[in-house]
Amino acid sequence: PGNIPVILSIPHGGELVPLEISDRTYGVSVTDSNTIELGTSISDYMYENFNIRPYLIINNLKRTKMDANRDKVEAAQNNVFAERAFDEFHYYISSAREDIIQNFGTGILFDIHGHGPNPDGFVDLRTWIGYLLSGNELDQNDKDLDFNISSNDTSIFNILNSSNHLLSDVIRGTNSLGSLFEIYGYSALPSSMSPSPEGMRYFSGGYNTVIYGTDSDYNFNAIQLEFPYPTIRDNQNSINTFAEAFASVIHDYFITYFNVDLF
Repeated sequence: PGNIPVILSIPHGGELVPLEISDRTYGVSVTDSNTIELGTSISDYMYENFNIRPYLIINNLKRTKMDANRDKVEAAQNNVFAERAFDEFHYYISSAREDIIQNFGTGILFDIHGHGPNPDGFVDLRTWIGYLLSGNELDQNDKDLDFNISSNDTSIFNILNSSNHLLSDVIRGTNSLGSLFEIYGYSALPSSMSPSPEGMRYFSGGYNTVIYGTDSDYNFNAIQLEFPYPTIRDNQNSINTFAEAFASVIHDYFITYFNVDLF
């Protein structure tokens, strides 16, 4: 449980392989290495330095057993134990969301993932930020992006509908999440420096981003974060350094878009 309007969910970092859950027979099964350690370190850093915690929801099952970022059919593939774990994972996210809305009015889910080398072997050191906008949509110029895409087609409709910020400004302006990452030393996509993937591989957000970022019954937002392995997840020193930067990014982001000082 946390005490700020932030949820960190970690669906693909688990390593448990209980025998009563058979391996999934289809779908992606790659583990996002060290994402649990990353989320835990972010939470611990915030608590130790500012006495605040995000809500932290972790799936400890290996992705070969259950994928907590897919619909239930693909996630659990008819295994009753995997289905129970899937339900529990999402129960805790939903409970955290309701708690946040009751206490703060609105908040945000960061779904934490990791991306690896591109198919050609190139390692992209940028953090990919998913708002449910495709690479082709991001390749549009700012004017076309703002005119062609409704805020309700993104996972941050609450931020967009409750402020005077344009879509292009929120996702790649000078105070966008990606640009804030770059201010604190970590390149990101999209951002003012990298406004679009320009045809490169890019993950725009998955099941969790859709479920928790597009439900109009809740004043809530969701963003998928795909972190590279080098410089962020490769060892504990990198993780600790990034945890400090992430806390500063979230602090600045909340001041800009929620008028809330988390510290």
